[in-house]
Amino acid sequence: GNAMPRCSVLEIETASKLALEAFGAKDWIATSVARAVADAEAHGNVICGLYYLESYCRQLATGRVSGSVDPKVTASRPGSILSDAGYGFAQPAFEAALPMAVAAARENGTASLAVAHAHTCTSLGYFTAQLAAEGLMAIGFTNASPVVAPPGGNQKVIGTNPIAMSVPDGAGGLAVHFDFSTSAVALGKITMAKAAGEEIPLGWAVDAQGVPTTTPEAALGGALVSAGGYKGWGFGILAELLAAGMTGSVNSLDVGGLKLPDGPPHGLGQFYLILDPSTHHDGFADRLARLADAVALQEGARLPGSARSPMAEVDVPDALWDLVAELAKGPQ
Repeated sequence: GNAMPRCSVLEIETASKLALEAFGAKDWIATSVARAVADAEAHGNVICGLYYLESYCRQLATGRVSGSVDPKVTASRPGSILSDAGYGFAQPAFEAALPMAVAAARENGTASLAVAHAHTCTSLGYFTAQLAAEGLMAIGFTNASPVVAPPGGNQKVIGTNPIAMSVPDGAGGLAVHFDFSTSAVALGKITMAKAAGEEIPLGWAVDAQGVPTTTPEAALGGALVSAGGYKGWGFGILAELLAAGMTGSVNSLDVGGLKLPDGPPHGLGQFYLILDPSTHHDGFADRLARLADAVALQEGARLPGSARSPMAEVDVPDALWDLVAELAKGPQ
């Protein structure tokens, strides 16, 4: 293909903030969301980066997401922090609650942070990584619009419902980090295959009758399946009950397409379990090292996310960069 322009991650953050502000997000909220967009690009997670910016802007314009509401942070109980996003973005809702959540985890050893009534958080691991940077172990759960049918079924019931975990390395970095959907694949993999005119592997999706399919069109008319069948389905249900049940936010069943400009606000939830590794004893680092060393002895093997390092510059397709410049002019 054509050579793509190299963009610094800093430029991406600045451009994203300009676009969000042009569509009515207030300063600190635009900053919070733009930082997440830039972080996604820095880690090669293009689906959660600039690719998502247009839908954020369009939905600011239609009022499907609020760029002006300040999240409300409260402690429901000493170790249980709640951030009500008020149908605004997830990133500022998390940012506003972070200091209280970190303090609660250090005080109690274990804490949880529930983010309620939020826009899609886009990249769940972005948030668990911030908690790990504070020296805490974090496990996050969220849900999304319905795309996954139960094993043996054909009706979409839950979202891709990701689970993320970030583990501190004791030096301000991440020793372990993963963030993946509990569905066999992200929906984007199937839309990309369709655009490229390619088939998809068996085990990703079923058609409208619940029959496994290799055709992207049939898959998009049917449903995704859980990773590892019943095992992934169980984890998807776990994520659903924590993200919706514990936060009082919507079931996957009740969320319209995440990128559609119109419709009711997402109203999604995220739930984070936050653990202080030093709570019961001081040997956490030793156990972690024991595991890491055994993995490192094997050529080509590594702990999840251990080789993760952000890029300072990334390739951005011309058309996408042009679109970002266009968005910075505000609603046309």
